[in-house]
Amino acid sequence: MTKVTALGGVGAVGSYSTKVFANSDVFDEVVIADINIEKAKNMAATLGGKVSAVKVDAVDPESIKAAIKGSDVVLNTIGPYYKFEKLILSTVIEMGINYVDICDDTGATYDALALDKEAKKSGVTALIGMGSSPGVTNLLAAFCSKTLLKETDSIDLYHAHGGEPTEGAGVIGHRFYCMRQDVPIFIDGKLKNLTQKEAEALREKVEFINLSSEGPLLVYPYPHPEPITLPMYIKGVKRVTNKGTVLPEEYYNLTRKIFQAGLDSKEYINVNGHKIAPYNFAISYLIKRRDEILKEVNFGEPRGCVKIVVSGRNERGLARTYIFSLVSEGAGKGEAMGAGTGIPAAMGTILMAQGKIKGQGVLPPEACMNPMDFLNLMKNVLKIDKKDKNKSSPIIIQKIDEKGTIEKIEI
Repeated sequence: MTKVTALGGVGAVGSYSTKVFANSDVFDEVVIADINIEKAKNMAATLGGKVSAVKVDAVDPESIKAAIKGSDVVLNTIGPYYKFEKLILSTVIEMGINYVDICDDTGATYDALALDKEAKKSGVTALIGMGSSPGVTNLLAAFCSKTLLKETDSIDLYHAHGGEPTEGAGVIGHRFYCMRQDVPIFIDGKLKNLTQKEAEALREKVEFINLSSEGPLLVYPYPHPEPITLPMYIKGVKRVTNKGTVLPEEYYNLTRKIFQAGLDSKEYINVNGHKIAPYNFAISYLIKRRDEILKEVNFGEPRGCVKIVVSGRNERGLARTYIFSLVSEGAGKGEAMGAGTGIPAAMGTILMAQGKIKGQGVLPPEACMNPMDFLNLMKNVLKIDKKDKNKSSPIIIQKIDEKGTIEKIEI
């Protein structure tokens, strides 16, 4: 009997993971643990007999312990990670249970890595940052560096997504949080933490393979963990960057302007006799305005793309660049952040249950996963069929040789 507990299993990301677990024959028991117990119970009822629900309070270690007791592996999709990562991971380690999360906060990543010795002492494997970015980005960058190139010079990661059915206060709050943080950039062989003002100079316009109708998108340096962890495991790399944006651009520009105006403040001010926090106003306004903008620009279904550009030299010393694009087409059509993060997290959890995550301690994907295990599992989970264009792989790979010739390749 193999049991998995999905913390935050009815959320925008966790719900996709839960559905994968319910449809997998790897798990005999699936527990949805969420603060919203009614929603969790309703979801469990629709997914079948092996799925159950339990209420969990992520700020209460005893509640977490009760929810995950008897589990073989725990998937944590409860954010924001700068608030919950250290407490939840510490509790899971204390219980001696293997762990997976989608942590994309830099501060929380350092908090998690600091628990490495405790995890090893408890015999726990904790796979952190197993979403889209970080997650798939780490795996494909590592695969390219260790399999397709002899020497790796640079890894540049880009992401754009938007149009999800809903966008709650937590997502927008996390976006504000990222706009306040220094941005880690690995450049000239050294990790540097740039202020937001310094990072602005590194903005660039990027073409995404399946977002051509959008035109080149202006992407901004993002405080994500890949520039922290990838250089630890890919020796010789001189640059690792992560940049992204949110669609539609009109909505992301509005979000940035509201943040720059100081409306992310949580200090109450008096407005006609009423105490109002600018933050609460900003969140409510952005949720309302986003829906209006989506209609105004006729955005359509959710979509997104993650682009991984790895450059270096092959065995013969010739320059090579590989571009991996994880797109919302084919098997991933109509999907964006929720599915793009929740499905890879579920696959990492399945591989953990199958004993295919190697090593103990707190580890990012590039340190403990075989990319081919992930890619092979992806074909099964997404039911990819090369003969069916509607079920083609969401990963498109291009090779650029020393002459600049572009060739599409398959793995």
